[in-house]
Amino acid sequence: MTMAHKAGYVNIIGEPNVGKSTLLNALLGEQLVITNPKAQTTRHRILGIINGEDHQLVLSDTPGILDPQYRMHHSMMKAVDEALIDADLLIVLVELGQRPEKAENVVKRAQRFKGPMLVLVNKVDTGTEEVVLEALHAWQNAFPEAKVVPLSALHGLNVNELRQYLIDHLPEHPPYFDKEDLSDRNMRFFVSEMIREKVLAFYKQEIPYSTEVVVNSFEEGEALTKIQADVIVMRESQKGIIIGQGGKALRKLGTEARIAIERFVGTKVFLDLRVKVDEDWREDERKLKRYGY
Repeated sequence: MTMAHKAGYVNIIGEPNVGKSTLLNALLGEQLVITNPKAQTTRHRILGIINGEDHQLVLSDTPGILDPQYRMHHSMMKAVDEALIDADLLIVLVELGQRPEKAENVVKRAQRFKGPMLVLVNKVDTGTEEVVLEALHAWQNAFPEAKVVPLSALHGLNVNELRQYLIDHLPEHPPYFDKEDLSDRNMRFFVSEMIREKVLAFYKQEIPYSTEVVVNSFEEGEALTKIQADVIVMRESQKGIIIGQGGKALRKLGTEARIAIERFVGTKVFLDLRVKVDEDWREDERKLKRYGY
């Protein structure tokens, strides 16, 4: 008799810098490819997939919850709201010292979720037993239905138990993603994220938030990986800024991105980077779909 296959989405929400990336790394072990330390850069939600014979756990990080200051923030918070809709299990990540009454952005959102929920109190290694117990008690009061667990993602406390708990509580479902061939999807995705990370590092103001990166071709060879990618912006003037005087800025972007990608894929990389204008792609449902939103 074959075991039924279990699969599901475990979505993590929390304020910026409570340790979401560290938790993902810890749960995924070696499988997580990249975490981006910059605040407010997470746009896409899938980050890591844990595969076993009879299970597939799709872990998804979300942008840190904040008070939206401008339009881009609103769309990032929409990603958080979507996480509340499609999660099979929701993880609310808080850190020791955070009080439920001071974290209303997180609490209000999480209270809308109707499925099984875990509240993880992270960084418990930084406090006394008394402080930890008091925190667990406060969060249990805020979320009477949830399972509240102390955790240190950094030091691995309760991480293996948590991973097992999540797998045990997945619903029966066929895998959402190919269980063998995850690397190509991830490679393209992470290559585009690496280029985007450099855009965030090098350009100011609205440029990073008006930019999308599309990897059109990815050919992996023994000694050389060939990549062609487009940097998509919304206006001609932005294209000019990305390229820079005499193409200087684009060359710098290409070089830095190539170095990061080489470290990642382990071969030399030929990166052909082009800049294209796709007017107001952020406002156009059809275009957003095409870019994977």
